[in-house]
Amino acid sequence: MNDQEYRTEDCLRGICAKGCGRQDKPLNTYDYLADIPQSQDETPYVEIQFKNTRKGFFINDNHLPLSKGDIVAVEANPGHDIGVVTLTGPLVEKQMRRSALRSNAEIRRVYRKARQADIEKWEESKALEHSTMIRSRRIAADLQLDMKIGDVEYQGDGQKAIFYYIADGRVDFRQLIRVLADAFHVRIEMRQIGARQEAGRIGGIGPCGRELCCTTWMKNFNSVSTAAVRFQDISPNPQKLAGQCAKLKCCLNYEVDTYMEAFRKLPPRDITLESADATYYYFKADILAQTITYSTDRRLAANLVTLSAQRAHEIIQLNRQGEKPIQLLDNNVGIDSSRPIDLVEQESLTRFDTSRKKNRKNRRGRRDNNAQ
Repeated sequence: MNDQEYRTEDCLRGICAKGCGRQDKPLNTYDYLADIPQSQDETPYVEIQFKNTRKGFFINDNHLPLSKGDIVAVEANPGHDIGVVTLTGPLVEKQMRRSALRSNAEIRRVYRKARQADIEKWEESKALEHSTMIRSRRIAADLQLDMKIGDVEYQGDGQKAIFYYIADGRVDFRQLIRVLADAFHVRIEMRQIGARQEAGRIGGIGPCGRELCCTTWMKNFNSVSTAAVRFQDISPNPQKLAGQCAKLKCCLNYEVDTYMEAFRKLPPRDITLESADATYYYFKADILAQTITYSTDRRLAANLVTLSAQRAHEIIQLNRQGEKPIQLLDNNVGIDSSRPIDLVEQESLTRFDTSRKKNRKNRRGRRDNNAQ
């Protein structure tokens, strides 16, 4: 391989521009192998994305020169569908293994790059989706079905429509399918999704100020239990713990393993510490800082003493040997009570108001001097 074959003019500061793709698509993936020569020819599979978070894997048996961002026509049942290429090359097979694709699953073909007529028909079908969803909700309400139609997606050729719905129990929608087929004159497919999948399809901004994780990168939704809340000592406020899907936030699972590992290093809560002058009971703990605060009263905060986890284990060992230290704190080892400096706390939020008051006083003083 010579230097002429390995060109890097499409790269910026070590990041290949070809691998970034279009940022208007949810679940966007960065192809970090896009600038490696001949890497795109190692596998015939490509990843295609459709509306919102629906993705699929297709085989490029026609050996089309596809790259990230290309609009293609793919095999569907019936007819064909239109999607956007989001990943090519060897990373596609890794994504297929990550998606737990069944070995006997049928992998459909990529027909061609979308023509102008295909794109125009695709745009016409997408324009019907919102009105179809509103009308289908009225039809489901008239049939008294306990379900909610959250989204509608038309196939690229307009022959089929997928209705995504949410239901707590089993729903008999056979009559609904007949009514929808007569109303919209397309093939109907009903697909049940959960509340988390609906939030991912709709999208939104979380309380952290960033786009929802289920919209940007999350593909698999693990169950979130209240045990994650207890381990992290988070206030059990349902309004703050629930996401836009009305379920527990997925981000509660991000750090729970770190908290559980740190929690195992702390002494048990039911063990008391015996000193020469008092008995100390567990009051609270800072899990990540590995400090425990003990109180001389079982129910109230009295004579609080904060110890490191190492010092607490030492006192427990001494108590088991029948010894009681004179004091809990070790004079040779102290607790580092320093906190990270918050730059926001250094400035007062009313500092601008103070300057305005000074300016008003100065203006009044000038008026008085001019009046004299």
